[in-house]
Amino acid sequence: MGKLLIVGSCAFDEIESPFGKTGKILGGAGTFISLAASRYDVDAAVISVVGEDFPQGYLDLLTDNGINIEGIEVVKGGKTFFWKGRYHNDLNSRDTLITELNTLGDFNPKVPEDYKDAEVVVLGNLHPLVQSSVLDQMNKKPKLVVLDTMNFWMDSALDDLKDIIARVDVITINDEEARQLTGEYSLVVAAKKIHEMGPKFVVIKKGEHGALLFEGEDIFFAPALPLEEVFDPTGAGDTFAGGFSGYIASTGDTSFENMKRAIIHGSNLASFCVEKFGTERMQDLTEKEITKRLQRFKKLTQFDIELN
Repeated sequence: MGKLLIVGSCAFDEIESPFGKTGKILGGAGTFISLAASRYDVDAAVISVVGEDFPQGYLDLLTDNGINIEGIEVVKGGKTFFWKGRYHNDLNSRDTLITELNTLGDFNPKVPEDYKDAEVVVLGNLHPLVQSSVLDQMNKKPKLVVLDTMNFWMDSALDDLKDIIARVDVITINDEEARQLTGEYSLVVAAKKIHEMGPKFVVIKKGEHGALLFEGEDIFFAPALPLEEVFDPTGAGDTFAGGFSGYIASTGDTSFENMKRAIIHGSNLASFCVEKFGTERMQDLTEKEITKRLQRFKKLTQFDIELN
């Protein structure tokens, strides 16, 4: 059983989409990554911070799924991070209506002693200095460090972001962010520039059009499964990262060939996440459903061809 350390927000989300509205529901990168990673044979812990308003039931949900929550700080009298957004009809674009950092604004992550030797570390989308402080607390360099980030940090903390990018093995960003980070429109050229910044593996997510994996000259493309209904894309990228890293941690194999399988596992879980609002779909997901959809992914990408 591989040891996996996750850092990311546990939060409240409120979502509006063409399919309806929610009140405050469970969200946050740390939550989605953890629930996805828990689908694999891993010893996982999540580091986060919440306020006193964060329901015990949400913490119980994580522990019931085998996630160690020793690293979640509950601030007495504090309020939990809150995000409210509205998705447009195509669900590829959204407007942020409210962002309240609350306790996340002063987040100082503390790695539990039992996880300072974790083989795989996932740095969810947070300030680069917060991500760096987690690596600083590790007893040794992890076998694999996976970084997720976004354009907000490219705009507001680029130097700090470049420092943490230089320390990781895998970076996962979307196509727009890859272009912004490198100034290159071609994703192949962008990936090469990101390689030069430090990461051995570059994962560029293309939403409903799948994901690309780069290692040097090697490229792998994983399609997204065509779905009849998409209700809420929130958390899909974090679910992808959780499935990807959970599979890697469970197998202990960081080769390019295994990364390809991990990309499919991550994409598979992300395809479930978007089918309901928030974490609802991930909570009632069965192993039978996961396996059946993996078989659909295999059929989608497998073909025979004769080459002269």
